[in-house]
Amino acid sequence: MTDNEGASASSDDAQHWEITEVPIGIDADGTRTETDSIGPIEVRADRYWGAQTERSLHHFDVSDDRMPSEVYRAFGYLKKAAAIVNARDGLLPQWKADVISGVCDEVIAGDLDDHFPGYVWQSGSGTQANMNVNEVISNRCIQLFGGRLGAKHPIHPNDDVNMSQSSNDTFVTAMHIAAYQLTTRLTLPALRRLQAALADKAELWMPVVKVGRTHLQDATPLAVGQEWSGYAAALADAIEFVEFATDGLLPLAMGGTAVGTGLNAPAGFDVEVAAVIAELTGDPYKTAANKFVAQATLDRVVRAHAALKATAVTLFKIANDMRWLGSGPRAGLMEINFTANEPGSSIMPGKVNPSQAESMLMICIEVMSSDVAVQLGGAEGNFELNVFRPLLINNYLHSALVLGNGSDRFREFMIEGATLNSAQLTTDLERSLMLVTALAPTVGYDKAAAIAHRATADDLPLREAALAEGIDADLFDRIVIPADMTHPHR
Repeated sequence: MTDNEGASASSDDAQHWEITEVPIGIDADGTRTETDSIGPIEVRADRYWGAQTERSLHHFDVSDDRMPSEVYRAFGYLKKAAAIVNARDGLLPQWKADVISGVCDEVIAGDLDDHFPGYVWQSGSGTQANMNVNEVISNRCIQLFGGRLGAKHPIHPNDDVNMSQSSNDTFVTAMHIAAYQLTTRLTLPALRRLQAALADKAELWMPVVKVGRTHLQDATPLAVGQEWSGYAAALADAIEFVEFATDGLLPLAMGGTAVGTGLNAPAGFDVEVAAVIAELTGDPYKTAANKFVAQATLDRVVRAHAALKATAVTLFKIANDMRWLGSGPRAGLMEINFTANEPGSSIMPGKVNPSQAESMLMICIEVMSSDVAVQLGGAEGNFELNVFRPLLINNYLHSALVLGNGSDRFREFMIEGATLNSAQLTTDLERSLMLVTALAPTVGYDKAAAIAHRATADDLPLREAALAEGIDADLFDRIVIPADMTHPHR
């Protein structure tokens, strides 16, 4: 094995370098010197990153908000695809492409996550994140060749790993890949499971009649299953919107390089690299038809997050209804019994709170508020580049994560174990004054209102109040049938 640190670029061929099996990790203490265009800087000796990453850790340590790991793993796919295409086009020696591809597999698997320390609050183009990936891949390749870390030889972070690319087209490509994968693999499956659980309850409880409510006041009756079918249908609509908006992330900016013209990328690189990314991921990515819009705006990410926000609005209504329906146990509605997952109070023994609903409500507020940041960041594209990319992808991925995991917890610990309080439902229905609505077409609105007012004033059951107002008992019994009121057109 030869350390060819001093060899010229012209001598970069396979015969000079031999790959060895070296486990991930660097057994070293202290620091090593890395360089970039600004000059030398000391870097932790036990990490693969280089000079630009190290500078970012000094200049952007605003908080501990780190770039999500999904972004770096998405970079793994696009860097591997670029190496494959560059080799295919004769720009990158095959032996270099092979070792880069192998290290990219380690990035994709998450095995190098500890070497991606970058903060969210960095250059708005995501340059530091892109260079972090380039440096880590370069140094890991160098380690496998037995070279000296930081030498940039035989695998250079810019010339080899970043070949035919810039931060301007790679970072937004990584954004699309990360957002699409997390949404389709976590968020949407969780939402579908929750929707199915709501639909199951709707079917199970379709025969059960209850008091309807409008304005938080008693209204005409409906089936419990009808009410829950509304929840299921609302979430189904939201899922359809998320699916549509997420598909908008499939076009990729790769190949546009700095400003969308494709300078420094070979002809056809954009189409080829998108096809390889699609093959590697199993997702139907394609090249963006217009690279200028793909790099100058983040509109597709904004729209995709808007779908997550709209879903949060739907889930907020469902979760809030659960709180109301389960309120009690003695002084609330208490129509639904929910599983007692944990004690509800540190001072009131036996208290059980709707914790899962409250958790979901907070998640929804978080997603809705994040959409403001996404909107504002998306609106800030200037000329050929939007420079609010880290802000958008951090918010997007967080929203997708909490909506997905929150939906699973809400389903598992609240919806699936819910049961009906049949006695309460029956009592409320029998006492409901709005059953009088069924009489109105026969006796007139004013007469029906008089019956309701009599029942309220004298604290009478509706039937007794109707009889007191001169309504024939047979007429009342024939018309005022709660179950029939839930399906008036049968």
